[in-house]
Amino acid sequence: MIRHNPPGRGHAYRPSLDQRDPVQPEAGEQVTLGVLVSGEVGVPVVELEVNDRIAVLDARRLDTADSGLALGDAGGHLAAAAEAGEDTGGLDAWQAVVGPFAAGDRVRYRFRSADACETSPWFALPVGVWGPTGGELVADGAAGRIESGSVQWLIVDGKPVRARFALSLSAGEHVVGLGERFHSLDQRGWAVDATVFEQYCDQGVRTYLPVPFAHVVGGDGWGFHVDTTRRVWFDVGQRDADRLWVEVLVDPDAPLVTLHLWDGSPADALSGFFASVGKPALIPDWAYRPWISSNEWNTQERVEAEVARSLAEGVAVGAIVIEAWSDEGTIHIWRDAQYTPRHDGEPLRYQDFTFPPDGAWPDPKGMIDRLHAQGVKVILWQIPVVPDHDIEDDEQLIADRVALQERGFAVLEEDGSPYRNRGWWFPRALLPDFTRPEVREWWTEKRRYLLEEMGVDGFKTDGGEHTWGDELRFGDGTRGDLTNNRYPNLYAQAFHELLERAGTDGLTFSRAGHAGAGSFPGHWAGDERSTWEAFRASVTAGLTAGASGIFSWSWDHGGFSGELPSAELYLRTGAMAVFSPIMQYHAEFNHHRVPSHDRTPWNIAEQSGDPRVLEVYRRLTELRERLVPYLIEQARLGTEHSKPLLRALFFEWPHDERVWEFPLQYLLGDDILVSPVTEPGATEWSTYLPEGEWVDAWTGEAFGGGWVVERPVPIDVIPVYVRAESWERLRSVFTP
Repeated sequence: MIRHNPPGRGHAYRPSLDQRDPVQPEAGEQVTLGVLVSGEVGVPVVELEVNDRIAVLDARRLDTADSGLALGDAGGHLAAAAEAGEDTGGLDAWQAVVGPFAAGDRVRYRFRSADACETSPWFALPVGVWGPTGGELVADGAAGRIESGSVQWLIVDGKPVRARFALSLSAGEHVVGLGERFHSLDQRGWAVDATVFEQYCDQGVRTYLPVPFAHVVGGDGWGFHVDTTRRVWFDVGQRDADRLWVEVLVDPDAPLVTLHLWDGSPADALSGFFASVGKPALIPDWAYRPWISSNEWNTQERVEAEVARSLAEGVAVGAIVIEAWSDEGTIHIWRDAQYTPRHDGEPLRYQDFTFPPDGAWPDPKGMIDRLHAQGVKVILWQIPVVPDHDIEDDEQLIADRVALQERGFAVLEEDGSPYRNRGWWFPRALLPDFTRPEVREWWTEKRRYLLEEMGVDGFKTDGGEHTWGDELRFGDGTRGDLTNNRYPNLYAQAFHELLERAGTDGLTFSRAGHAGAGSFPGHWAGDERSTWEAFRASVTAGLTAGASGIFSWSWDHGGFSGELPSAELYLRTGAMAVFSPIMQYHAEFNHHRVPSHDRTPWNIAEQSGDPRVLEVYRRLTELRERLVPYLIEQARLGTEHSKPLLRALFFEWPHDERVWEFPLQYLLGDDILVSPVTEPGATEWSTYLPEGEWVDAWTGEAFGGGWVVERPVPIDVIPVYVRAESWERLRSVFTP
């Protein structure tokens, strides 16, 4: 057997073992040809034909053990799945390097066994050439910022497949945005791309939530949006210090690139952007209260016990996210529930279920009612897949799978067969095609009883990064190259439509998204370790997300994965989370091993041996509760005026170069400046106060702006400064 798939499986960053890399070579590039072969083929060779002349090349064998993700010693079930890497099906991996090729070369290749008893088909290898014509770049606004002569088109077989152009950057200008970014607030000097991708921990320049929009700050002030959901690459002054190079995939049959540019302040740029993609929506008022969660809380008894413990300890709780509630087959039925399956794939209702007393959830509706009576909202986890596992034991899962396929509701491969998830999480699962309204309704109606009959308050719409491959087909006539980045927004939209139909004051809580994702709030920053480095990366992610239009943002404070945070890290991150749009802790499933990996304050206190944790965290949640009215007010004002609630300092002081020396400081709304303590062992902390008059929130001491001030930072203090003109209004928040 010889297996070669030129485009590969669609992994955005790591070529498949049977892939051509690059898939679309340019003149002058070398090309790596990957192939998987069975043992009887032996050592494969490549027949390469260039301009009717054939050469035979040897391949070299690869060690497939190197094909997994490098995650070090990360623990947990997600890490184990990610490290599994690519499934070779027992075949051996080989590679050959060919080229480079010149413009106009006619190239094709095939693989065969050394004895020529087995051969692959011939594969065309078209060579792309950049030229000044081929499509249309439409720019509105300050089109003069496009470098003269920089617009080019990559022509392949007579058709354009990519465009590129350069935007001028002046000395001292900073570029912020391009989605939720973990590596840096200022993108100048970096090269990044806009493609939705699930990176388990250590995101680097990869992101769940890219947005091809950015602010250019420090000069005249402007912003831009490459108005596409196709993949876009940005070289922000890395190759050419005074140019921002943009390269974007285009439709070969309609090669149009639309570029919006706006002059003015960051708020002006965001306002223009929202006119194109939609304004952010507000989350419900209740969502500003503290949230709690752990994947270990997978029974009714455990959930109620954890809430009761928190309230008994005086630790405020406003919402609980229950992830491990469902059968993880249908993902719309409570685990251990008894019912008669609907073989037509239609929705079940609450009265269709009985809940055995010895099951995981003997009375889920009663549990929800009791939690509501204690002031606690309930959010249930979701994933947009029909899994491939255990189908012989789950009649309803089989029925849902059959209905998805027979009704034509699944995302499709290029040949019309159902697409099977190519990623490492829920591998080979089918995906609903959310581009079609009838599929969104069919999928979410199965969950309607949870809202209307059981009182659930929202859904954690996890995942959304599972569509891989430009060749995929969707029901609205689009391909994967256009819609893979759209998919997480459509997924969240489906559940927002359900919330509207059910008349529920609820929300979704998503990890992935693209331009306009703020219309379907809220979002969190995905999977992170419990390290100081991850803490700093998460603050950066929140600031860049806000700058990109994702206003209702959160993260798993203290980390989600691996070993527990230290007491110091837990409290420093908890203090910052108080001053975030959504405050929540969460923990990965640890198979109920001892000691627990729950991020509850009492577990951190017990395992760290630091009794201060519980008392300090109690006070943090009390502070958060007092802060809620301000958060509600400022979220509404920010949405009205195109300013994120979690706001990088450049929004208000775009010409103050000193703000870039303190990239982790931020405003929370208009009036509160926050300076997170992001280094271990700190006893003093420096904060830059921009122009204006400020008051230390804990002492009432007044300061003039334009200076760096220092203050002691014992474990129960985060530096916070309030605008002097708002101090009397906010004094009671900090000194009740």
